[in-house]
Amino acid sequence: MVADTDIRVVHRGGSKINFRSPVITHDSKFLLCASGECVKVYSTATEECIHQLRGHTDLVTGVVLKPTNHLQVYSCSVDGTVKLWDFTDGILIKSYVVGYPMYSIYASANHEGVFFVVTRTKTDKITELCQLVAVHLPQSSDQLAEPLECSAVLANVSSNSQSIAFGRGAEYIASAKAFDLEVFFFKNQKSYRLSLSKHNKKGAKNSFTCLACHPKEDCIASGHEDGKIRLWRNFNQSEYTCSTLHWHHSAVNSLCFTPEGTNLLSGGVESVLVQWQYSQVTQRDFLPRLGGAITHVTVSPDGSLFCTSHADNKITIIQSCVKVCAVIQGLVKGQSVSTGLMVDPRSKSLVLNGKPGHLQFYSLQREKLIFNLDIVQQEYLSDSGLKQFEVVKAAFDASGNWLATVEERKHKTADLEHNLKLWSFDEQIQSFVLNTTISAPHEAEITAMCFCSAGDNPTATLVSTSKDGHFKAWQQVMATHSEDEGSSWACDFVGGYHSLIPKCCCFSADGSLLAVSFQEVVTVWSPASWDLLTTLSQPPGDIRYLCFGRLSCSKYLLATTEKNLLCCWNLLTCSLEWSTSMEISLLLADPLSENMAAFCSQDECTDLFVFKPSEPRPLFCQKAVCPHKVVAAVFTPREKMQENCEESCQWLNQSQLYFLTQHMDLKTFLTKTEENQLMASNKPLVIDDSVAMTPFHLLLGSHRQEQDNPGPLSSEAAERTQPPQTSAAVKELLQTPAHVLPSTPFLCSMFVQSLLISVTDSREEKHADEEMESEKEEEDSEEEMESAVSRPKQASVEGEAAQSAAPPLTRAQAKELRRVKKLDHSWLSSILDC
Repeated sequence: MVADTDIRVVHRGGSKINFRSPVITHDSKFLLCASGECVKVYSTATEECIHQLRGHTDLVTGVVLKPTNHLQVYSCSVDGTVKLWDFTDGILIKSYVVGYPMYSIYASANHEGVFFVVTRTKTDKITELCQLVAVHLPQSSDQLAEPLECSAVLANVSSNSQSIAFGRGAEYIASAKAFDLEVFFFKNQKSYRLSLSKHNKKGAKNSFTCLACHPKEDCIASGHEDGKIRLWRNFNQSEYTCSTLHWHHSAVNSLCFTPEGTNLLSGGVESVLVQWQYSQVTQRDFLPRLGGAITHVTVSPDGSLFCTSHADNKITIIQSCVKVCAVIQGLVKGQSVSTGLMVDPRSKSLVLNGKPGHLQFYSLQREKLIFNLDIVQQEYLSDSGLKQFEVVKAAFDASGNWLATVEERKHKTADLEHNLKLWSFDEQIQSFVLNTTISAPHEAEITAMCFCSAGDNPTATLVSTSKDGHFKAWQQVMATHSEDEGSSWACDFVGGYHSLIPKCCCFSADGSLLAVSFQEVVTVWSPASWDLLTTLSQPPGDIRYLCFGRLSCSKYLLATTEKNLLCCWNLLTCSLEWSTSMEISLLLADPLSENMAAFCSQDECTDLFVFKPSEPRPLFCQKAVCPHKVVAAVFTPREKMQENCEESCQWLNQSQLYFLTQHMDLKTFLTKTEENQLMASNKPLVIDDSVAMTPFHLLLGSHRQEQDNPGPLSSEAAERTQPPQTSAAVKELLQTPAHVLPSTPFLCSMFVQSLLISVTDSREEKHADEEMESEKEEEDSEEEMESAVSRPKQASVEGEAAQSAAPPLTRAQAKELRRVKKLDHSWLSSILDC
């Protein structure tokens, strides 16, 4: 049995983006939100995810902009660390080890070098008593640092991030919990407590749900469970005042003031954003039909954008309460996943229950919702007492051409209403289109449904089991009349076994066998003739899950029972191969390998075992992969097979295992190799000599290469002034983070000028060279002149005696003589010829 620490359970695709309030940057270009173990950076214009800031090892619980630098952001996590990020480049700048799990984070420009976090006062998880702590940051350049001091500010605060807010330039901080409101002033270090009764005269609930403080006045707005909004003033005096606003019919989930304090925004389960005018509270504007209960409301620092988070894991970006300009949709978290987790064979996307009456197609690679498929095709009403159709079963065929769904509506007094729908994939619109609707396909509730998994089968076959004691085989039939186009589905066979109730069904990988469980008995059928081939039974206990082996283990059939038994039969001998006692809550097979995964619930947590049916020893096991029950799981194919993986991680080479907890958290298993690849993307860029021959490499590396490998150079290239390839200024320009550099136009002009060769300097050098050559020629001419003058003296002594010695030419005269010699005297010859 292998337990490997190189594999870690993480929140990956489909993590909640509505867990905490999103943050809009000062330029309103980016939106940041906590999502699982990372912080996602979205573009407010394109809705695309620009960066994923990864570095935390547990759930991220808070995100806040750094007040002194608008291009940096803090994030806190349950792992006990606070990290500082450059969100424009997606780079981790610094990590602060606080050492305690944190549930929210706050920062203010008036408290420089300090951020505030909410942590638990005791390690006992039962009490859940939290406190607000001020963390003083050290002035060090180390990337990993510990805080200088942690001092408690408020005790017994709520872990809800919307229950704490700064007021009036961070002069005070307000905290609400249950029926108490506490205000702490930093200057005089005094706190004031205001309380409400548990119930008013009409019996409404007065508990606090959220807070918001006016940015310029001493006013605190509080939301309550009864749908009221209270405005508190003079709370630092003995006689405070409180006014009430009321529009929401249910609890107020979020409040937020605009940057100037002119408007107050509120949101709740009504899916309506309400804008209250602060000066005239009777004047209010509404933005309705936002698509889901509002959980958070945020305003950009410049006030140009509003942002709402919704209960269906969606973020809506609004232009000043006028219109919706962008929608960022995550994986929709419903009340339950009755369809389980499936993989669309075409798009390789994850398919499960979405909005009421819908199936959602979610891309795990892009972590983005592709589209919603309306199955019920009826308007959904939010009345909690109204029974409506729900999608309870769904299945794909092997090619992805067909989708089968079951929808049902239960009544207390009336009979069950349920429909079986067959959907065909339309290549033109790239979506599924309803082909056949079968009303009341069974006399009772449908318990399971599956397609024949053989991809080469020309006729698709669907099998459904029901509590009416029968299973039915549905096949595609062609139209009998010429005026009818296309095909439809009809029942081809009805089977049963001794009036027992079938609960599970499964086809073999090649489609040659069908296994149907009838309570404690497993029956094996031939789909070609619908003959009963054999029956398999073991110690008492109804069958929970049925699963055929894959590839080399296709001869095995595995089943789990309600008596906590895992049985494996050899279909070649029709005998029990092995069995073990395990409380398995979920069993599934990897379609690309022989591996099978079993989730076992023990001591309020879930363990994972990965094994092959042919080997009794598990390949991998991990205890407590989830502190709750796993309700659904699926193997998804990888886009690229993992390489150089450890032996204990081989089962994750071709497929990735995703599972869903009872709290609707989607998790997966991450190997150490994958984690290193993700962490490498967050490291700062460095200049390396081995980079490709890009313009930057030519700029920085060519001079170094010339020094290492000198070669013959022309005199012109040798004398040419080299640009500053290896200068410290250029390196600093490329290595310094962008947020500390001056503006780009300023840097560009300086950078280009540093690369240019001065024309004036070149001309001066050329002029100096010409003067040097001229002086050299003058010296040579003087020497020639002197020699020419001395030769006549040596030739004739008589001439010297007869004539007086001629005076030597001066330097100026010799220069003038050379100039005259260079003149063009051709005009004189033309005159003489005349």
